[in-house]
Amino acid sequence: MNITFAQKKLKKEANNDRLLHRRHGKERANKLLLRLSQLRDAVTLEDVRYLPGKFHELTENRKGQWACDLDQPYRLVFRPHENPIPISSSGAYIWKEIKGVEVIEIINYHKEK
Repeated sequence: MNITFAQKKLKKEANNDRLLHRRHGKERANKLLLRLSQLRDAVTLEDVRYLPGKFHELTENRKGQWACDLDQPYRLVFRPHENPIPISSSGAYIWKEIKGVEVIEIINYHKEK
């Protein structure tokens, strides 16, 4: 799957292990590298849906975004490249038709509430 980054800072961190470990710590950095590897190895978003990491759709003010676990409570948040996002007749996102994602941020979005 094709992965892009919303921010130059994130792209730079993701491509520099030393910088990533310094900014996020060993555990989060290693989880982030694993999640990015899982996404890169996938052909579609459906391929990661049931992998460890709890890849899931977000709701409410983050509708149209997905997340996966890093170290608790942090998540890797991303959105599909497809615009509009493929939707079935029942209104559910079609994970099999999503072939690329843009990484938005690493965040504890639960404290936003």
